[in-house]
Amino acid sequence: MKFSIQVNEGPYTHQASDSAYQFTKAVLEKGHEVFRVFFYHDGVNNATRLTTPPQDDRNIVTRWSKLSEQYNLDMVVCVAAAQRRGIVDDGEAKRNGKDATNLAPGFRISGLGQLVEAGIQSDRLVTFGD
Repeated sequence: MKFSIQVNEGPYTHQASDSAYQFTKAVLEKGHEVFRVFFYHDGVNNATRLTTPPQDDRNIVTRWSKLSEQYNLDMVVCVAAAQRRGIVDDGEAKRNGKDATNLAPGFRISGLGQLVEAGIQSDRLVTFGD
C-alpha cells in the first residue's frame, strides 16, 4: 500500500509529530511505500535544524532527518507556513533577503500542490494533528 503523511503539529507541543514519525517508520518497516510526508501549519517546525532538545530527550527533527536518509523519503515543508514561522532554505533566504537558513537535512520547501499530488498518488493520506 502507498501512504502519504500530513503532519500539522510541531514537535514537543503535541503528540501528533511523535505519532506521525512512529506511524511512518512502522509503515516503512512493514514494506509499504511512503510517497511523501507533508509538513503543514505548525508541523513545519519539525523541519528546523536549530531545534536543540535536552540531551535526555528525543530529538524529533533528527529522527525525521535520519528516517528520510534511510528510506529516501520525500519530506516537504509548506512554503507559506514555513515563511510565517521563520523556516527557510537557501532559495527562500535569498529571495526574502535573509542572511541564514535553518532547514534540517532531508526536508525541502515547496507549495500546497505537493500535498494535493500526495493525496492523488497515494492509496491513503493519513493526517496527524488538527
